[in-house]
Amino acid sequence: MIIVLAMCMCLLFNYAVSGIPKPDETRVLDHEMLSHVQHYQNDEHNKQYDHEAFLGEDAKTFDQLEADESRRRLGLIVDKIDGDQDGFVNLSELKSWIQYTQRRYIDDDVNRQWKTHNQNNTDTVHWDTYRKNVYGFLDELASQESDNIGDEHFSYRAMLKRDRRRWSIADRDADDQLTREEFTDFLHPEESVHMRDVVVTETIEDIDKDKDGMVSVEEYIGDMYRQAEEHEEEPDWVKHERETFSNFRDKNKNGFMDVQEVKDWITPADFDHAEAEARHLIYEADSDADEKLTKDEIIEKYDLFVGSQATDFGEALTRHDEF
Repeated sequence: MIIVLAMCMCLLFNYAVSGIPKPDETRVLDHEMLSHVQHYQNDEHNKQYDHEAFLGEDAKTFDQLEADESRRRLGLIVDKIDGDQDGFVNLSELKSWIQYTQRRYIDDDVNRQWKTHNQNNTDTVHWDTYRKNVYGFLDELASQESDNIGDEHFSYRAMLKRDRRRWSIADRDADDQLTREEFTDFLHPEESVHMRDVVVTETIEDIDKDKDGMVSVEEYIGDMYRQAEEHEEEPDWVKHERETFSNFRDKNKNGFMDVQEVKDWITPADFDHAEAEARHLIYEADSDADEKLTKDEIIEKYDLFVGSQATDFGEALTRHDEF
């Protein structure tokens, strides 16, 4: 499974005006799309994926709470999810909630970055403004002696080139400035149909180490697993991923994933991530197997939905008035 963050739901390019991006933060799309972590790790289900899919950024807050407070807040959330107030959370309601948390994260991110790069509060952000804010430090580096420029400089240059390409694709009217809608496409290309091809291109660029335009099984595995020692035996989950590559990813059985096969992998046309996650949560928490959840069933499985480290971090973390 591709490990995409370093923000690719995604690196989402959350750069401050004065910040310098890290050269390894280049990938955009987590093909699971609902969380920054893998749904399964070493053949084990990863509950943190469910936490982030269910709560969005609030997962960070819930992770610091005592169990009783975590349950109390979860109960308040359940009341919101139960849209028809019939005392049950059904598949449709849970799916809608997961979509809402994902959309809220994207909206918050766009709002933050729009303010950062559009301090004059105009209708558009020009490429020159964005470039100066995010990559202006490269101009100063370029003026230095070449002997003083390290590998990171070239990594930043590569990121600039990638951003430039993505900016041009998001810029539908080709005026070199982005409206808020276009800026959203730029920051979150995984959410826009017309941006999907650049997501695929960026994914291949990240994984394709020999630059032949395709992804071999070793490149596919190497993106998610590094041997600690030369003769270390691969864990079972890695062996399973090799089988998955051969049986499902490499559809034409030539030993590689081409552009279309990578696209089918990371942006499957007939797979609804939010619905799949909603079904998974209902399956895990539905104690009476009626395919819907009561508040008691959800709170009984609170560790699945929100978790708790039950640790003392001093002052309680609160984010929203409803809590």
